[in-house]
Amino acid sequence: MDNEDSKASVDSSKNYIVSEAQLLAEKARRDKSERFKTHGEPIELPGKALAFEVRGKHAWVGESTAVVRRLDLETGKTLQLYKGHMGPVTTIAFYDVEGSEGQKLLVSGSWDQSIKIWDSKTKQLLSTTKDAHSDFVKSLLVIPSLKLLVSGGSDKITRLWDLSSAGTSEPLKSAGSISSHTRPIECLAGYATSDSSAILYTADTMGVLRVWTLQKEAGVKPPRWKCSPKGELTHHRTRINDMALGQNLVWTASSDDTAQIHSAIESEASDAKLPKPLEHPTAVKAILPLPLTELGEYYFLTVAGDYLRVYDISTLHEPELVSTTDVHWHDATAIRLWFRHTKSESGEVTLVEPYIVTTSLDHSIRKWRLADLLMPIPPPSLKPEPPKQEEPKTSTGMTEEEERELAELMGDD
Repeated sequence: MDNEDSKASVDSSKNYIVSEAQLLAEKARRDKSERFKTHGEPIELPGKALAFEVRGKHAWVGESTAVVRRLDLETGKTLQLYKGHMGPVTTIAFYDVEGSEGQKLLVSGSWDQSIKIWDSKTKQLLSTTKDAHSDFVKSLLVIPSLKLLVSGGSDKITRLWDLSSAGTSEPLKSAGSISSHTRPIECLAGYATSDSSAILYTADTMGVLRVWTLQKEAGVKPPRWKCSPKGELTHHRTRINDMALGQNLVWTASSDDTAQIHSAIESEASDAKLPKPLEHPTAVKAILPLPLTELGEYYFLTVAGDYLRVYDISTLHEPELVSTTDVHWHDATAIRLWFRHTKSESGEVTLVEPYIVTTSLDHSIRKWRLADLLMPIPPPSLKPEPPKQEEPKTSTGMTEEEERELAELMGDD
C-alpha cells in the first residue's frame, strides 16, 4: 500500500469513528428529548433561538428562520412576527424614542448583512440599512441617552450609527467605526459617561476584549464619534460568547470553558480580591450576573452544554457552586431573568416570583423558578424496567427453585 492509499484509509477510518460518535450523540439527545417533553414548561419554536431578550411578560426571539418572534411567556402564544430579513436573525436590541409619541423600536441584525428597525407595537418595518456590514451582523448595543447604536460583524468591524432619525424611513447614518480586531466581533457592552462620551467594550472570537473611550465630536452633523483605545483584556484563550458590565467589573463567558470576572479597565485600581476562572466541562455560552439586575441577589448564573449552574458570589473572591441543573436536551444558548405574575380569578396580581428563562438549540424556551434552581429537583427520567435475570440452570436442566419444588413433591409421596 503506498502512502496515498494509507492516508486515504486513515481518513476513512476517522470519518467512520466521527460518524459513529455523532450517531451515538444524536441517539442520546433523542432519548433525552423524550424525558424533557414537559420539563421547564417548554415553549416550542419553529427555528433555533439565535438572539433572545425578555421585556415585561414577553420574550423576543431572533430565529434561524429569518424572523423575530414576540411571544407571551405565560401562555407561549406567538403575538407578533417581524418578517423582512433574508437570513437568520442573530441579534436584537431596543430603543425607546424620546418625545410625546413614545415610539418603542426594535432593532435587528442578520446574516443578510442588514440592520432593520421596526415599530415594536405595530410590527411595521420602518427602515433598512443595507450592507451595514460586509459580512454577518453579529451583535448590537444601544446607548439610549446618546442616541447611539453600535454594531459588530463577522467582517471584524465595529460600527457606530446615529439614532436621531431612527423612527423614520431613513437608513441609519454612519457615525464612526473601529477596525482593530483581527477576528469577528462576537459581543458588545458599554454605557454613557456623559451626554457626549461613553465607554465601549468589544470582544471577538479569538478571546480578545478591547476597551474604548467614545467622544462625540463637537459641532459636527450628522454626529461623529472619535474612538480612542483605553486598554485590552486577554484573559480568555478563545471566543467570548457573552459579556456584561457592572459594579466596576466585567463578566464574561467563553468557549475556553470558563466564566470569568475581572476589574473593569476604566475603574479605579482596587485591592478587591477577584475569583479564579470558573471552570466548566464545556463552552460557556451565556451568563446572568443577578447583582446587575433589578433583583440584586448575589448569584451568578451560567449555561454550558445542557446545564445551568448557579454560583453564590456573596464572597466574590470565593464563589461557591450552589447547584447544577439539567435544563435542555441540547446546548443552552441564552439566559434571562423574568418576573412571573400570578393572578387571581378577578385579575389581581397575587404573587410575583423571579424566574430564569433559557433558550437552546433544542428549539425551545424553558422557564425555571429561581427558588427551585437554588434547591434543584432532578429532571424526570424514563428508566426502563430492569431485565429479569434468569436463574442459573442445574445439571438436570432445572433451576434450583424448580428442583426444590420437585423434591418437596417427591417427599409428599
